Amino acid sequence: MPDVGGTVRDGQARERMSEKAYQKELFPLHVELVKLQQWVQASGTKVCVVFEGRDGAGKGGTIKAITERVSPRIFRVVALPAPTEREKSQMYVQRYLPHLPAAGEIVIFDRSWYNRPGVERVMGFCTETQVEEFLRAVPLVERAIVNSGIILIKYWLEVSQEEQTRRLEGRIHDGRKLWKLTDMDLRSYSRWYDYSRARDAMFAASDNDFAPWYVANSNDKRRARLNIIRHILDRIPYEEVKRKPAKLPARQKAGGYQEPNYPYRFVEERY
Repeated sequence: MPDVGGTVRDGQARERMSEKAYQKELFPLHVELVKLQQWVQASGTKVCVVFEGRDGAGKGGTIKAITERVSPRIFRVVALPAPTEREKSQMYVQRYLPHLPAAGEIVIFDRSWYNRPGVERVMGFCTETQVEEFLRAVPLVERAIVNSGIILIKYWLEVSQEEQTRRLEGRIHDGRKLWKLTDMDLRSYSRWYDYSRARDAMFAASDNDFAPWYVANSNDKRRARLNIIRHILDRIPYEEVKRKPAKLPARQKAGGYQEPNYPYRFVEERY
C-alpha cells in the first residue's frame, strides 16, 4: 500500500532497465499474451483490467505494451471521453457497463469508473456527497461484475513526484508528446496531496478480496510494464490451446496473367 505522501515502499531505487534488456524480457511475455488470447477466445472467458494512476504514471505505455502484439478484437481498450449531458444524468457507472467484456474478450480500461473518486473529486467536478455515494456503491457493483463471471483486475500505477515532473516536462519539450499534455494535466499537477488523499479513500472503500487493488511502482516504466504483464498472466488460469502446425500452401500459377502497364501513383521514396 502506498504511503500518504504518495511514494511506494519499494526499498532502494534500482538502476533503470535498458531498452535491450526490456525487449529481451518482453518478447516471451508477448508470446504468453498470445496464448492467453487464444485461450480466452476458445474458453469464452471474460476479463476486465482497470488502470488508474496519476497523470504521467505510465498507464498508456503499459496498455500499449500489453496490446501491441495481440488482436484488438479480443483485447479491447476503452478510454471514454468526458460524459455528455445525457450521461451526466444517468447512474454514474451506467456508461461504463456496456463496455464490460462479453465471452472471449479482454477489456482494458484506461481510466474507469474510478474517475469519480479520483480526478472528478480532486478537480471539483462532483460533490463530496456524490463521491461518498460512489464509494459506498462501488463494492456492490464490482461484486456483481465478479459474480457475473468476469475476472476483474485493478491496477494503480504509482509514480514519485520527481518522476512525474520529469515526464510532464518531457511532454512540454517533445513535439511527439504534446498531445499527451492537457490543460487538466497542468491543473492537476499542483494537487499532489489532494490526489494522495483521494487515492487513500478509494483504496479504503474498494480494496477487497474479490476485487483487490494491485499497486505497481512505475518510476521505471519498462520494469513496470513487464511486472504488470507477468502479474496479469499469473492472475488468469489460462492454458495453451493446441493448434495444427501452419504451412504455407503453393501459390497458384500465373495462368497467363501479366502486370498491366498502369501509371501507378507510387509513394516517393525519400528515405
